[in-house]
Amino acid sequence: MSVSGGRMKIGEVHALLRQDFPDIELSKIRYYEDKGLVEPSRSRKGYRLYSDRDVACLREAIRLAQEEFVPLRVVRLRLVEQGLLNDGPSSVARQVARDAAAPMVTAPIPAVAPAARPALSVVRPSSNDANTSAPATEYAAPESLRELGLDATVLNQLVGLGLVAPSSLVGETTFSEIDIRIAQAAGALLSRGSDGRFLSALRRVVEREVGVIEDVTEPLRSPSRRMTRDETRAAVAAVTSEVETLRTLLLERALSTYLGH
Repeated sequence: MSVSGGRMKIGEVHALLRQDFPDIELSKIRYYEDKGLVEPSRSRKGYRLYSDRDVACLREAIRLAQEEFVPLRVVRLRLVEQGLLNDGPSSVARQVARDAAAPMVTAPIPAVAPAARPALSVVRPSSNDANTSAPATEYAAPESLRELGLDATVLNQLVGLGLVAPSSLVGETTFSEIDIRIAQAAGALLSRGSDGRFLSALRRVVEREVGVIEDVTEPLRSPSRRMTRDETRAAVAAVTSEVETLRTLLLERALSTYLGH
């Protein structure tokens, strides 16, 4: 290795990976990084530096994608489960930022003094706002979420777990309506003494389910089908409903077994 501290440059990593995957291109390594499947460190001059763990992560990602044809969304989940990739907010934030249709900017949640209890405000993008795809309703002033029974400390924990994703809208830190509902539901579980890691696991289950829906509906979204956007949406909605029905039934059976019925 030519880099101190036992870390390799991307060219060295490429040479190693070609021993197992002769056709792998250098651009594929960068592509996997863009998709959040590997997170190399950087030198002072900005060069990517890969650890042995990063190389193992890439090797497994390539194997899953090329040999088992696993969707990249699910590949990431597998890497996290195997301990090859961190499931921290940094990787989640980057992946959301790259994949989101609207260019929303994540922002940290400020700590709140107990006495601060402003009214919950609603921020609506103006007609001149370039971000026309932004949600019509975003709730601002994180501290005011206490009015909904939420605590800033808990909210920070949920952001760290990737369950809630604050955005920046009209210069304010905001939360979507679904984020608030998720925070309330997750907060209720935390109040029962649930470990935050279990909530993160639930998020990964949902992401895996979405990956299944993407795989099932991929033929429907093919340009050769020549379906209109509305027809495609309707077909995806139907598949989603069928997947949800099956998941509910499987959960019902599993719980029945767990309870000994």
